[in-house]
Amino acid sequence: MTPTELLAILAALLFVVTAVAIALREGSGTPRLWLLPAALSAALLVFSLATVTSEGAFALWEAHTESLWANQIWFDLLLTIGTAWALIVPQARAQGMRLLPWLALIACTGSIGLLAMASRMLYLRGVASQL
Repeated sequence: MTPTELLAILAALLFVVTAVAIALREGSGTPRLWLLPAALSAALLVFSLATVTSEGAFALWEAHTESLWANQIWFDLLLTIGTAWALIVPQARAQGMRLLPWLALIACTGSIGLLAMASRMLYLRGVASQL
């Protein structure tokens, strides 16, 4: 098994464990819940910078345009981020966040920006609930 296959399996396992834990958790969350998406955003940023350094800036586009499966993954990512954006905007707006700069960040970085935005929104919501 290659290192990239192992990384993919590890990511899938972490996703399943985290998704189940979130589904089974009761209550509205903890005051420091914002730290999870912040840490994930930072980790993905570091991995992405290493990937761009190793593979080049245009490798992402090449990876998503080389086959129909690659296109399918690209469409899936766009639909997922679009859905997350539609769900997060009302809550972000309620916290007074400026939406267009976040949209620009998400358009340029994908999940990195989306996780950072979710972290900021959760942080602001936690601060507001303490007032």
